[in-house]
Amino acid sequence: MILEIVSPEATLFKGEVTSVSLPGVDGSFQILNNHAPIVSILKQGTVKVTATSFKFEKEVEDKFTKVNDQNYTLEISSGTIEMKDNKVIVLAD
Repeated sequence: MILEIVSPEATLFKGEVTSVSLPGVDGSFQILNNHAPIVSILKQGTVKVTATSFKFEKEVEDKFTKVNDQNYTLEISSGTIEMKDNKVIVLAD
């Protein structure tokens, strides 16, 4: 599935991922390939992204923390998420 993480300043990430875990207002949840359509509000917490490879723009690379070669995390203060047709869009603050 395609993940796009956008902040008011820039697009932080866009690429093919295996899964993404998000801090929802009612608790953390994970989205995998072919997940049902969903729209949700996010609270302060950690976005965890799993993929076979990552490519970051130099300007935003420092916002992500490397866990290992296939996992990175991003701290957010709030946001929204939409999943539809195997495309996840995260609007993050």
